[in-house]
Amino acid sequence: MCGIVGIVGKSDVNLALYDALTMLQHRGQDAAGIMTCHAGKFAQQKAVGLVKDVFRTRHMQRLIGNMGIGHVRYPTAGSTGPALAQPFYVNSPYGIALAHNGNLTNTEQLSEDLFKGDLRHVNTDSDSEVLLNVFAHELQLQGKMRPEAEDVFKAVSGVHYRARGGYAVVGMIANYGVFAFRDPNGIRPLVYGYRDTDQGRAYMIASESVALDVLGFKLVRDVAPGECVYIDVNGVLTTHQCALNPRCAPCIFEHVYFARPDSIMDGVSVYKARLRQGERLAEKILRERPDHDIDVVIPIPDSSRVAGQAVAQTLGVKFREGLVKNRYIGRTFIMPGQQLRKKSVRQKLNVIDLEFRDKNVLLVDDSIVRGTTCEQIIQMARDAGAAKVYFASAAPPVKYPNVYGIDMPSAKELIAHGRTEQEVREAIGADWLIYQDLDDLVAASAEGNPEINQFDCSVFTGEYVTGDVDETYFGRLDAARNDKVKAARDRQLQTSDSAMVGIHND
Repeated sequence: MCGIVGIVGKSDVNLALYDALTMLQHRGQDAAGIMTCHAGKFAQQKAVGLVKDVFRTRHMQRLIGNMGIGHVRYPTAGSTGPALAQPFYVNSPYGIALAHNGNLTNTEQLSEDLFKGDLRHVNTDSDSEVLLNVFAHELQLQGKMRPEAEDVFKAVSGVHYRARGGYAVVGMIANYGVFAFRDPNGIRPLVYGYRDTDQGRAYMIASESVALDVLGFKLVRDVAPGECVYIDVNGVLTTHQCALNPRCAPCIFEHVYFARPDSIMDGVSVYKARLRQGERLAEKILRERPDHDIDVVIPIPDSSRVAGQAVAQTLGVKFREGLVKNRYIGRTFIMPGQQLRKKSVRQKLNVIDLEFRDKNVLLVDDSIVRGTTCEQIIQMARDAGAAKVYFASAAPPVKYPNVYGIDMPSAKELIAHGRTEQEVREAIGADWLIYQDLDDLVAASAEGNPEINQFDCSVFTGEYVTGDVDETYFGRLDAARNDKVKAARDRQLQTSDSAMVGIHND
């Protein structure tokens, strides 16, 4: 999962891009990058690290221009390193930069087609670079000296015809404008809005509405599945549907975990969706254990806090913050390697003993993926003196990998894959375990926008909306994502990082 942003304004957009990326930092903590355009020249700064560490005053001073794009990276296939920081760039045609959130499922075929048919060279194993080159080739086919909006739309139509998977894209054509588009299934989120200033109207496109809110932009709407938005250098905005059979099937895991609760996605308030998740989870608890002995509900911060509050209120029991988070530790879900994740849980969370001692505690988390985090937290609760430790997941059992941009491990490393709920309970050490029902999870999100009649729930069901995921694909995915492979990559990166810690254009 990554965060992307593009801005076209009437003055330098560098600081606004920086602020927007800060608001999207939760979507990626591996690397960050900004590229701007001024007088037909691109300026860029990108490196491994958090937004606050990648950009310094000297970088911002040369990132001039009234249009630009930005990216925060989360490694979608376990690969990390400075060469994969975005945006990517190609010089032909015109000079194009691109940043991408998501994952293509036919990258290998596209790479081969680019090399043999389009005569283009791809320098990394990033599907984002592949996507950039596909778009660049399709735009070059239009044969224009000066590209116009309709040429961009035709190029995006070509991308939709050739590419498979989940993707939200923002890009920039030197001298001409910023474009953005979303895959025909709308799996990955993308919104746009505007802000009126003394100099004129500025436009922003971003992964989440929170980036617009904080910078004073008015949200217009989501970019529709398959749609392209083009804003030329003069600030003229044009939109066009570029897919033949678009449908809205957004990733429901955005509502469970990734998105900020103060964001609106496809007309659905993430905060309200998580409240409804908690209410429905509590109703299931009351059905299964009407005579429960829960003394206190404690959320595992931060993404389960909203659902935990709703669980406590519906059950009529106390809600307490028994776990204190160290906010200087990254999200353990996206930590590379099992050992680092285990270490990070202890560094990230500490217990308040008084909230656990001699109590029957219901811990609420947004989901259970590997089981690493919840197993350790349950043990921490016992060490703090809890009488009983129950565990509730606001999502159903995660049994299958995500192939559209979330680096969930191979299936065999998912704790619920091939296990019953009772076996998962024993593995994590809980006295009782309860999962959200899938129908209730879908209803919690769908209530916010009845026009959405399908969500991508593949991590729970194994049914992938693009229809092109098979056992062969899973074999390649396992080879890229299992923890042994990631550990080897980490060792290699540690060696290479001693020689090069980032990509800088000083």
